[in-house]
Amino acid sequence: MTVHTRFANLFDISQWKLTPYQILALGFAGLIVTGALLLMTPMASATGQGLSFIDALFTATSAVCVTGLVVVDTGTYFSIFGQMVIIVLIQAGALGIMTMATLMALIMRRKIQLRERLIMQEALNHMTVSGVVRITQYIIFATFFLEFIGGTILAIHWYSDLGSTGIYYGYWHAISSFCNAGFDLFGNFSSLTRYVDDVTVNLTVTSLIILGGLGFTVIFDVWNNRRWKKLSLHTKLVLITTLVLLIFGTVVILLLEMNNSETLGELSWKGKILASYFQSVAPRTAGYNTVDIGKMQDATLFFTIILMFIGASPASTGGGVKTTTLGVMIAAIWALITGKHDAEIFRRRINQNIIYKAFTVFFIAATLVIIVTMMMSISEEFSFLRILFEVVSAFGTVGLSTGITSSLTVHGKLWLIITMFAGRIGPVTFVLALALRSRKGAIHYPEGKINIG
Repeated sequence: MTVHTRFANLFDISQWKLTPYQILALGFAGLIVTGALLLMTPMASATGQGLSFIDALFTATSAVCVTGLVVVDTGTYFSIFGQMVIIVLIQAGALGIMTMATLMALIMRRKIQLRERLIMQEALNHMTVSGVVRITQYIIFATFFLEFIGGTILAIHWYSDLGSTGIYYGYWHAISSFCNAGFDLFGNFSSLTRYVDDVTVNLTVTSLIILGGLGFTVIFDVWNNRRWKKLSLHTKLVLITTLVLLIFGTVVILLLEMNNSETLGELSWKGKILASYFQSVAPRTAGYNTVDIGKMQDATLFFTIILMFIGASPASTGGGVKTTTLGVMIAAIWALITGKHDAEIFRRRINQNIIYKAFTVFFIAATLVIIVTMMMSISEEFSFLRILFEVVSAFGTVGLSTGITSSLTVHGKLWLIITMFAGRIGPVTFVLALALRSRKGAIHYPEGKINIG
């Protein structure tokens, strides 16, 4: 082999013998670095002054990992160019590296190879390699379609207040909402607080957040079957868990904050209910808020931490340990309490391997949160609860903050960068790498398949 050939092979990714998980991680890392370099350029800021490397890296990581934590105000600091870089990073990060690569391959009419299909299978958390290209096409179409519908509603609604800027804001925030990113352009780190009792904005944004967080598998299953009995076990579990968390979250937040004059106390009953509902949806990895999170009661902050840790559902634009992980863990614990040999959901036996994966995801996530919280408690001067809130928000790729993000030290920002990156790709990668083989038992219920993590 000549020196020239060896040198060329260094840049040929197929020669590196990387696993699909490593390729996905490198893809996200490459996108983050590219985004950071673009955000450091003078034309990315409104003042023409380039962003520091650590702040650019933090912002790019937050965008690619669809988190929403920010160290500078997106609406006032960045120019139109900078804002467009951020929204492109959000869209690419939400769809995933392989989905974007597939889109480009389809545009260029290039054949998708088996190795690429295997990577796509891991990226989409799909059961088999069969049909992944078709599913990817559906994902791309569904994403753009839903973002267009939501963006049109917001653009029309905001046009009366903001003029032509409202059209730009409408589609920009629709992408950010569906991708569960939580970046906003309204300035002064205000998010959507000015629309706390606006029915159109609340329902449109929360609908996009929920659809983005359900997962494309669930959306396609519901669209194709439309009857409860025909839905897969995975879809049923996601829908039930999501509904319970939304209702329970709304009620708890309403009860905890209804007399807090700095959050819900001064609102009408319509405003209280809308705000409680919005703050119940947002921790499911969305990042938007319509009340000041930093003014919430400690009990509400801790409850929000729990919602953020659970997060959205598999194959979605959201993060967290996922609703199905929670559902499977509850089923396994209930089986142990009631003395059953198998964990069952909707009269379907849950394979032991899935249970192992669920507890592994939970354990790895909890361990990461504990370690980062301890390290940040050393370097940062904020209260433990606010640091824990920030760390869980980063891991769950949520983006909610009590207002301390911009005041973090360089060490604190680096820890959150690592946490956001791990939260976006870590649980799935680690679980698939550590997956155990299940043992065959005696006669059981028919086995149902559920995506975990």
